[in-house]
Amino acid sequence: MSEDMPDSLIPYDEIVQEALRAVVGRVLGEVVATGGNLPGAHHFYITFKTHAPGVSIPPHLKERFPDEMTIVLQNKFWDLTVDAVGFSVGLSFNQIPSKLEIPFSAITAFVDPAVDFGLQFQASMPDDVPPPHDDAENDSPVAAVDDGSNVVTVDFGKKK
Repeated sequence: MSEDMPDSLIPYDEIVQEALRAVVGRVLGEVVATGGNLPGAHHFYITFKTHAPGVSIPPHLKERFPDEMTIVLQNKFWDLTVDAVGFSVGLSFNQIPSKLEIPFSAITAFVDPAVDFGLQFQASMPDDVPPPHDDAENDSPVAAVDDGSNVVTVDFGKKK
């Protein structure tokens, strides 16, 4: 592509991000359709922006994870529901049950380590970035995630 190519008037990056987030919705919807049971060894790491519009998590989690949080859907989760804009799920953090509501637009990463599959999404970062955080440590065992070749990263650079 040449440098004098005009900026697109079609928001391709937004369209692709929305389509990839729909993959997450479909996968979670299939889990709901099978009674909330994950097939085989499948389990999911889902990272999301805690202050994104539509995110609803308990205040103590929002304080502990002021920017981003990763949850694990594996052994101990309940009441998973999925709709067109997001999902809600019950998880336990330090033996305290919590309900989380997460719109798909808040998700920044989705990984299924059982099959070495992952998606990463662009996230708009505010000028003042909060400090790094610890993992959420919900009450599921944590397995190492391989940085395999099935991770899909879409990054549309903006022309200056």
